[in-house]
Amino acid sequence: MREASGQWFRDIVSAAFGSWDPVNRVRYIRDIFTLVPKGSSKTTNSAAMMIVAMLMNARPRAQALFVGPTQSISDRAYEQAVGMIEVSPELKRRFRPRDHLKTIEDLVTKAEMKVKTFDTNVLTGAMSLIFVLVDELHVLGRSAHTSKVLRQIRGGLDKTQEGLLMITTTQSDEVPAGAFKAELKYARNVRDGKYRGKIIRPMLPVLYEFPPEIAGLTREERQRGEVERWKDPANWPMVMPNLGRSIHLDALKADWESEREKGEDAIKVWASQHLNIEIGIGINNDGWRGADCWDAQAIEGLDLETILARCEVVTIGIDSGGRDDLLGLHVIGRERGTRHWLSWAFAWADPVVLERRKDIAALLQEFVDEGSMSITPMASALHELAAMVAQVLASGLLPEKNAVGIDPNQAAAIIEALTGVGITDDMLRRLLQGTALAPAVYGIDFKLADMTFWHAGQALMTWVVGNVKVERRGNADMVTKQLAGTAKIDPFIALLQAAILMSWNPQAGTLVTGADILTVI
Repeated sequence: MREASGQWFRDIVSAAFGSWDPVNRVRYIRDIFTLVPKGSSKTTNSAAMMIVAMLMNARPRAQALFVGPTQSISDRAYEQAVGMIEVSPELKRRFRPRDHLKTIEDLVTKAEMKVKTFDTNVLTGAMSLIFVLVDELHVLGRSAHTSKVLRQIRGGLDKTQEGLLMITTTQSDEVPAGAFKAELKYARNVRDGKYRGKIIRPMLPVLYEFPPEIAGLTREERQRGEVERWKDPANWPMVMPNLGRSIHLDALKADWESEREKGEDAIKVWASQHLNIEIGIGINNDGWRGADCWDAQAIEGLDLETILARCEVVTIGIDSGGRDDLLGLHVIGRERGTRHWLSWAFAWADPVVLERRKDIAALLQEFVDEGSMSITPMASALHELAAMVAQVLASGLLPEKNAVGIDPNQAAAIIEALTGVGITDDMLRRLLQGTALAPAVYGIDFKLADMTFWHAGQALMTWVVGNVKVERRGNADMVTKQLAGTAKIDPFIALLQAAILMSWNPQAGTLVTGADILTVI
């Protein structure tokens, strides 16, 4: 590693093995999290790192693991490690590869280095675990089991004083989710000193990311039409530690120009992989254009109670597609004085969704943790929905007519629940789907752009907005669940419904007392 790797990786090697005090048998760094762009020789360096770990090990019959997200990545890491051994007479005398087991044995200590593909049984048979390297964590981010397996790995490493976990990854080419999102957030917090003075698991974060002033634009900069500074190749070397070795700037510039010709979404994917630019919104060419301004219009701490306190009138949208879909609620309030629209969302998922859509199960759990979702049987979900609507009704801010927009299809149970808490038939408005919601598709886009629409900054809505796909039908843009495919957009449809009603310039109705609502419930 002294001769073959760049200085950036030599520093990681130094920190990894220099953080072990062999006299007092204390490891001062337990985790290393490395975020580095595609093409930085991560897998090759990781394979070499495994061999170094074996050379530095003094524990008899210890085990080290390389964990790849796919079979191809695991096979490549093993082949790289074996290749390094084969070209060195000294290493050939010390190590014996066993290809059928993807295992390399240290003939001196009888320790073993195993290469495995990620699954829930990755630690089966592991004893005296001294080193684990997890490659490309972003690929595993959406698996519901990743966080559980990482906990098991850390638990196994903690059984030996010298145990060390190293994670190497590029940025995700989708919205970060699951274990990848959680580990990246923790690493950033450590880097930024947010845990200073607290007892935490000692981590070394090595994050090649642009600072905020280069990675994005402020609202004012966007209004002035400025271009993101990360698009300037002069800034790229800041996040390319392996530049001049496995990465060459001229080739990247040519690749960049090719991707620019394919459109904004191709640029986002390219930037996430080569420049570690985090994607906050979806990457579909047929996505909703309002998504470009969505992140900039968030208000920290905005919730339902705040909307009821700041607004003069409120409308509600509700949408559901069945037990294997989400039940979405969206509230829009018109702020007193400014007449700006403030919005907040909530969603419910039946537990059956977790079984039928395992690919998003970990993501949905994040929304539960955030407080923007409840996973509960639909009967309980309808009761909770009715209670939230009753809270808005009790504020006196709902119009007497056209206050709650719903999809007339499969709405019988929802209507029953709302009627039970005092919502009258005049307050209900059955809104057609498809092109009938086009005015809201356009309208919210414009209000986001002119900064008169604000939202609560919920991860739920960031994900949902990224799922939205738009199709041109005649003179109107249409958003439907069929267009979105298996992705969930119910809270967005609810947003459109509430926006349609708010665009009719409603006035608040007569105040209904809390006692009245509680009596109805």
